[in-house]
Amino acid sequence: MAPSGVIMVTGAAGGLGCAIAAEIASSPLLAPTYRGIYAVRNPSQAPALARALQRGHSAPDHLHEIVPLDLEHLDSVRALAANINERVAKGDIPRIRALLLNAGYLELEKHTWVEDGLDTTWTVNYLSQWLLTLLLLGSMDREHGRIVVLGSHTHDPHDKFNKGSSSGQFEDEKWTTILGVSIEPLAKGTWSPNDGSPPVYAGLRRYGASKLCLAMMISELQDRLNRDPPLSNISISGIDPGWMATGISRTHPMHYFVSTVMPWVAGMLSWLQPSGMYRTPSRSAKDVIAVTFGTGPISGVDTKGLYFKGAVKSEMSAEARDQDKRKMVWRGER
Repeated sequence: MAPSGVIMVTGAAGGLGCAIAAEIASSPLLAPTYRGIYAVRNPSQAPALARALQRGHSAPDHLHEIVPLDLEHLDSVRALAANINERVAKGDIPRIRALLLNAGYLELEKHTWVEDGLDTTWTVNYLSQWLLTLLLLGSMDREHGRIVVLGSHTHDPHDKFNKGSSSGQFEDEKWTTILGVSIEPLAKGTWSPNDGSPPVYAGLRRYGASKLCLAMMISELQDRLNRDPPLSNISISGIDPGWMATGISRTHPMHYFVSTVMPWVAGMLSWLQPSGMYRTPSRSAKDVIAVTFGTGPISGVDTKGLYFKGAVKSEMSAEARDQDKRKMVWRGER
């Protein structure tokens, strides 16, 4: 059976990305129905993704490809989008049924910039994925297209998980408002520099700021889609997958503890609280698929513009819901 649509996943070589790929490849409903396009920085260095895709023994007909996408470079984003758009226009591949913005980047000890002096974290987590989404809108399934943003509790300084002895990046009141009158401090990385506080806290704040911009995209893009008749059936929603011991924490000063002990702890807590903060990639991948396709606990829910923590409907931060700030970010006001 020829696939009826495309599922595209960014950051597919990471822990959650691989778990999402495995969830798709092992599903007798999704695997043969949808062609997978799994975007990674370097396809020749994604062995975990290849193994994840091989797990689909119950559904061996999952057509897929692993494609290069370097989110640090906007030219790479444009090149991939142009290739996919051309193939969809020619009928070589079906339209995009689901676009999962899963890629994430976190700097905890260093601070780097890409071309034009843009902060790397902000560029990878927000700008490039925002651009990719806009460039691919014309290739989305206009009746059933779904865009899913992978969020984070770090976008909300007032989230209870950001308080206390284990997470002090927002303890100082000056960090509890992320956006000021311009987006430039976030884009250029001058907000929360490493020389102003412990680098771990500074990096977590910059990560949260990039996730705030991505969260703002949910409501702002959905409003625009709703007002555009040809695209009005396309849905965008967000999900916080929780804290997982994945490769994104490899720069953590306590990486050994995080990578060896925390998976066991997260697994136990995920079993006790399925939609709690500590999760396993496998558990979160199931929730991502549920939000994307309206299955399981999300069955029957209109997910347009909604935000979830695991499989539970939640709210974005007050700052993410601020319409004036949302528009400022969308326009890139500097």
